[in-house]
Amino acid sequence: MTAVEVAAILFPLFVILVIFRVPVAIALGLACIPVFLLEERLTPLLLMNEMFKSYNSFLLLAVPFFLLAANIMNAAGITDRLIRLSRAMVGHMPGGLGHVNVVVSMLFAGISGSSTADAAGIGSLLIPQMKKQGYSASFSVAITACSSVMGVVIPPSILMVVWGGLMSVSIGGLFLAGVIPGILIAGSQMLAVYIFAKIYHYPIYTRSSLKEFFLAVFNAIPPLMTPLIIVGGIVGGFFTPTEASVIAVLYSVLLGGIFYRTIGFHNIPSILFNSAKFAAMSLFCIGTASAFGWLLAYFKIPLAVVAFLEPYGVGPTSTGLIVAGSFLLIGMFIDAIPAIIILGTVLWPLAEVSHMHPIHFAIIGVISLAFGLVTPPYGLCLLIACRVGDIEVKAALRDVAIVLCPMFAVLLIVIFFPELILMLPKLLMAKFI
Repeated sequence: MTAVEVAAILFPLFVILVIFRVPVAIALGLACIPVFLLEERLTPLLLMNEMFKSYNSFLLLAVPFFLLAANIMNAAGITDRLIRLSRAMVGHMPGGLGHVNVVVSMLFAGISGSSTADAAGIGSLLIPQMKKQGYSASFSVAITACSSVMGVVIPPSILMVVWGGLMSVSIGGLFLAGVIPGILIAGSQMLAVYIFAKIYHYPIYTRSSLKEFFLAVFNAIPPLMTPLIIVGGIVGGFFTPTEASVIAVLYSVLLGGIFYRTIGFHNIPSILFNSAKFAAMSLFCIGTASAFGWLLAYFKIPLAVVAFLEPYGVGPTSTGLIVAGSFLLIGMFIDAIPAIIILGTVLWPLAEVSHMHPIHFAIIGVISLAFGLVTPPYGLCLLIACRVGDIEVKAALRDVAIVLCPMFAVLLIVIFFPELILMLPKLLMAKFI
């Protein structure tokens, strides 16, 4: 079978299955079966073999452990302390609680690495408060959902761990490269909040005194040490990403169980259940997506894509636009992790030919996939926020689109100015990138 024939089977069949609401992880596996049956050199047993090989990865243990750490932090009431710090920092600005929502998401992203944990934990606290203070339900949901996507951009990020393991890219370098785009995304969303606040006259908090500010900082220091321990340990070579995820769990247990004493044995079953549920969803997707990606590589479909585009003189910037557009599109329909495995392996040879830095390629992909967390029909973070806000998804779409506009400008900055995001990795990890 040729690359064109295989692609003509895999992609249309996968799309049809998704349209008929077959779960993405299962649709990926089912789409592979006809190729395994039709090609004489292959056997359906290879599907199971490739799935098993993808699970047999020490690095993938970081996914459930980072999710577990995020859930422990949520249960321990860490979010409350971050909200108080954020209120002391930006509550006095127009649309104060909206700014608090963005800043606390940025801070929590540096602890959890999970956007869904951010949307669920922060949304359950702030969306009801915002509605009580006169913010519209649609705006409250939109800013909560959109700000939660920083969880996959600001380190430690589960997507960056998966990307680094799949593409053999320095995870420490990816973490450092996510810092500046994460701050820019937060700034872009605060700009959107400011505009909404001026138009709709949203309320503000009185400015915190210096004493209140320093007290809020003091109370938030222990949880804010989490990203420093994780990222600093990885960048400094003290431990691997998987070991860092275990340390994050131990540190969160230390904070919640001993230091703050806000979680006990009665919390453990629900924390473990929720963590296992989300981890199982992500890891099962990794298995079937790996088999799908293996077929793409076996039949040299990525090389066929490169051969098709190479005559058009694709350079780093135009390749960045192609990568962003592709991930923006696929992120609307499937989860980010299988999207990385499938589309990342297809587009990486094209990025190599155009001399794009692998970290630059990765950050464009991760930010583009972040949009998919708040854009229908997938939009997992938007679905969670709408459930918390008790509104239909379509009611929040207009405000989501407005909040995403300045965030899209940040994506373009990342594409056109690669040196901006490569600055920290080159400064702190030059010999590894």
